[in-house]
Amino acid sequence: MSLRLSILDQSAAASGRGQDATIRQTLALAQKAEAWGYDRFWVSEHHSHPSIVGTAPEVLMAAIAARTQRIRIGSAGVMLPHYSALKVAEQFRVLDALAPGRIDLGVGRAPGSDGRTAQLLNPDRHASERFPQQVMEMQAWVSGHNLPPGHPGHNVFAYPLSETTPTVWMLGSSDYGAQLASHLGLPYAFAYFITDGQGADEALPIYRETFRPSATLQKPHAALCVWALAADTDEEALRLFESRARWKMDRNLGRIGALLPPEEAARDYSPAEQFALQRLREGALIGSAATVGRKLRQLAVRLEVQELVVITWTHDPAAQMRSYELLAQEFELAANSPL
Repeated sequence: MSLRLSILDQSAAASGRGQDATIRQTLALAQKAEAWGYDRFWVSEHHSHPSIVGTAPEVLMAAIAARTQRIRIGSAGVMLPHYSALKVAEQFRVLDALAPGRIDLGVGRAPGSDGRTAQLLNPDRHASERFPQQVMEMQAWVSGHNLPPGHPGHNVFAYPLSETTPTVWMLGSSDYGAQLASHLGLPYAFAYFITDGQGADEALPIYRETFRPSATLQKPHAALCVWALAADTDEEALRLFESRARWKMDRNLGRIGALLPPEEAARDYSPAEQFALQRLREGALIGSAATVGRKLRQLAVRLEVQELVVITWTHDPAAQMRSYELLAQEFELAANSPL
């Protein structure tokens, strides 16, 4: 099957490296991703999170737009309940003016933060209940359409208008997002990396089977966001994975921090932790390019998706770069790139 590959970079913090350097590394990776032939480069939104320091995807996207020419640039995503739908539409209309026809506006309902931080971003505790309405309003403003008479936003427009518009994506990790995406006729990205695969077998069929064509999308288009790591050998990938594994084990105990170097991360584990670690390793999409490529293709076939969005965390930025380069070679992305 023909498989499209994209990148979601979360600007993961690493011990011993400044958080400002982490943001600059995201920009460097975006430029490399374009050269390697990846289809999209998405960035995420988190707040007051010691591990993930990308707080303003719209700002990062503007910087990436200035440094690239072809690759699509997107948010995965903007946590819409924190914001005014009009302001988000304006931000992404400006981005589309900077990179015409290359902007993806992925939106989600989750806070991307803890409850206290979410309230500081928007004191309205019930904001997420208006999420479907917000999405529809934002769609109208992004596309340049007028909201109906009687709506407070009637005759209010998000400028600048142009011949192209951002593509709105629905993000989700449950069947809620799948149902909303299918109802509104939007492309849908399932956060497989958040649920460790749970819920994908239910959400994706719901999306496909209940999809209603829209003015912007005639048939369903689903992408799967997965965590994967490739290295020159299976053994090297397993060593590099120690940083991510330690982070996940610590997170489950309520300890959230920057990625540790593999050697430091692989400290003594308790018997219970050893069992959990072995399960993590067995389920992870890690290995040589051929190993990871095989696993990704099998996953795409099983879940009937034509696009994978790959997330890779490593303590060493060079190892992350190498992983994406190896996967680009494995899937022959440059050979299929428009350029």
